[in-house]
Amino acid sequence: MNNMINSGSIEDLNAGQALAVNARQVANGKIQIEIAEKLESGSTFTPLSIFNASDTRFTSKARRAWLTCEPTDASQILKLPSNADGTHFLSDTNPGWMIDDAGRSIVPLNILNPQVDVNGNVHTLRLQVTETTTPNEWQAANIETSAKRKGADGDYITYEGKYLFSNTMVVFDQAEHTFLKGDEATVGKTVNLNTGEIFS
Repeated sequence: MNNMINSGSIEDLNAGQALAVNARQVANGKIQIEIAEKLESGSTFTPLSIFNASDTRFTSKARRAWLTCEPTDASQILKLPSNADGTHFLSDTNPGWMIDDAGRSIVPLNILNPQVDVNGNVHTLRLQVTETTTPNEWQAANIETSAKRKGADGDYITYEGKYLFSNTMVVFDQAEHTFLKGDEATVGKTVNLNTGEIFS
């Protein structure tokens, strides 16, 4: 098991590879490790994207998920190097912490295919996508920004007339994705934001 910092990048990430992009500080002394992966299957894996791989308009962007952790545990489990003062890598004393464009405190990792050893068994962290028509509490309260769309400002994608939500989580080794094939295009139709009902 060898988790090398700066062994990968989003720009060079290939389908089937995962990347621990960075760690960011969140509430209650926790951190979140951002995992990115370009998926091999699902709605973004099409002949059109493959035959236009060198055209950035057709390339699939990496999906993201965040793993909430204790900083000490994450440093030890990922076997990250100690800081110069002997503290664990993700401690506050790491001089690598910086403020990103969104005002969050992050430390870059860029670890390609991050692995963990659990009781002598090595596992790779992967990203799993689950599409559903059942929103969580936040999604239900924020339909306009959480429901799946065709592009940032495109039409809503529905499944059996209901809004579609795409959730990601970090898993070990083999992800079991759930992709739902959206209904026919709703272009020129009105969608009720409260019920998801489609009108002609």
